[in-house]
Amino acid sequence: MVRLPVIVGFGGFSAAGRSSSHHAYRRTVIDSLDTNSRNQTLLGLAAMMKLVRFNQESGLWLDVAAGLDELLTEQAVLDKYTQTALDGSLIRRIEPQYFDVDAVEWHKSVSLSPEASQATFLSRERDLPEPLPACWQVSPVDGEPGRVKVTITDTLEAKVNSLREMPVKAAGQLPSGYDPADHYNARFHPRALQMAIVGASDAVHSMGIAWDYVVAAVKPDEIGVYASNAMSQLDENGFGGMLQQRLKGGRVSAKQCPLGLNTMPADFINAYVLGSVGHTGAIVGACATFLYNLQAAINDITAGRRRVAVVGNAEAPLLPEVMDGYGAMGALASDENLRKLDGLRPDQAPNHRRASRPFGDNVGFTIAESTQYVILMDDALALELGADIHGAATDVFINADGFKKSISAPGPGNYITMAKAVASAIDLLGAERVQKHSFIQAHGSSTPANRVTESEIFDRLAAVFGIEQWPVTAVKAYVGHSLAPASADQLVSTLGVFKYGFIPGVKTIDKVAEDVHQKHLLIPVSDLDQRNHTMDIAFLNSKGFGGNNATATILSPNLVNDMLAKRHGEQAFSVYERKRAETRAAANAYDERATKAQFDTIYKFGEGMIDEAELNISATSMSVPGFAKPVNLVVPSGFKDMV
Repeated sequence: MVRLPVIVGFGGFSAAGRSSSHHAYRRTVIDSLDTNSRNQTLLGLAAMMKLVRFNQESGLWLDVAAGLDELLTEQAVLDKYTQTALDGSLIRRIEPQYFDVDAVEWHKSVSLSPEASQATFLSRERDLPEPLPACWQVSPVDGEPGRVKVTITDTLEAKVNSLREMPVKAAGQLPSGYDPADHYNARFHPRALQMAIVGASDAVHSMGIAWDYVVAAVKPDEIGVYASNAMSQLDENGFGGMLQQRLKGGRVSAKQCPLGLNTMPADFINAYVLGSVGHTGAIVGACATFLYNLQAAINDITAGRRRVAVVGNAEAPLLPEVMDGYGAMGALASDENLRKLDGLRPDQAPNHRRASRPFGDNVGFTIAESTQYVILMDDALALELGADIHGAATDVFINADGFKKSISAPGPGNYITMAKAVASAIDLLGAERVQKHSFIQAHGSSTPANRVTESEIFDRLAAVFGIEQWPVTAVKAYVGHSLAPASADQLVSTLGVFKYGFIPGVKTIDKVAEDVHQKHLLIPVSDLDQRNHTMDIAFLNSKGFGGNNATATILSPNLVNDMLAKRHGEQAFSVYERKRAETRAAANAYDERATKAQFDTIYKFGEGMIDEAELNISATSMSVPGFAKPVNLVVPSGFKDMV
């Protein structure tokens, strides 16, 4: 019997806010929500953005942003800060804490020639270059020890500090005022790793089951962490700082090289959040990276190698150097091109909120930062522990594009992945269920090429499989393109659709572009209310640079619960439901704390370290201190027929 990988927890942070309890999804459909859900999400944003702080004694909110000691009621907070919370989330103009988009530092190369036969300047002797240029003559300065006069007799090539305007000024940023480093002792961690810590912590707490309780229920090596990022850590505390030090005349630190590795979003979770000694993996596939890791987790759970899997990514690419790289490819939506698209004058500011326009008239994608982690269990363990099931991940299909001319151009691989995903869902659930109760989370990168090629795939396959008015949404319209976690952003949004019934419309466009293929598709420009037409299946699609195509099949919790009741029996499922009530209560309690910006971030630096001398090893098992069950050393080989 093949084990079903079910989703029992999810969390993280993106431009839409906190993911757990569906808050990030709720931000994208905020105007379609019931009043209470809307208010709680807005209140949570205000708290995490440090506009207000909850006062435990009074049960009221301290007005932090106004610098006042005044206490506000919940309604007063909403009245005062709703618009600020809305404006400070989703895609927007890059904020100064990242860098000044109007004045980015760079070096300008300058040739300095002596006006006459020579020119002189003064310097500290210890600042002289080694070796001295041939055209330099150095002499001491009388009465000033350590100072020298330098005479140059030929052209001097110099680099002078300068400033320039960034052509791209929009990005998907974490909500204004929220800093992951505020929530644990960050110790000069690169930003992506700070985000990994807070994102994975949010996912763990979202389960409503203590992690120690999960660990005690399985063998240590039945837990796996599958996480990575595409761009490594390129800021000052990672590879970026390491590579810049020689040019800056500085020194590389002992942390910059190891913390820059793109495996660290997994390694940090093992070492500081979970304390896991189980399996670890870090697979990279450009924009499809999350789905590559999800496939590995699914394969291990269905094969019985793993019973618990933590899958995720953390990417922090909002750096001038990274944006220069994508901008040089013509991949990003520049202000100039946005103005042309909207018919604005050169002195008019474009609407950065609408920079990302999947399937509309568009000019490039909008880069973003995000951290998302999901927790999977096999179905039997989920029932045993009373885990709340938010859906199931049954398949991920990955295919390349074959021979290419341009490495970034699309190809046939995505036709294969998407067709396999649909066919597998039909094999499991029947054609009618897929035809009438499925939707697509498109890659939707907001480039002119993508809107044509991806829509053509969907439209052609819809015709093949008899699907009409197939709903298509694209979360990048709201949170931007976060590279490695892009499909994790899609998954978080999908779980929200299953919960609330609204498929987010592509609200950054007025209409679908004329060259988009949509004969059999429905690409809404406002939220699509499907509450009376249950969505049971979602296809997450990714078209990554280099031919990294992947499509995942995700099932709704309602459908999964029916499947589990059939597999395990009504009696066992009733017992599970009683346990699940306690789990949901614990998850709701965390949600209430997190809404007040009390995230309970897990960071166990040097805690619970294992003394290897205390390992108890026999020929058949190994007991590890701190773990209830031993590691099984009876490992049957599949190659005995060859011996």
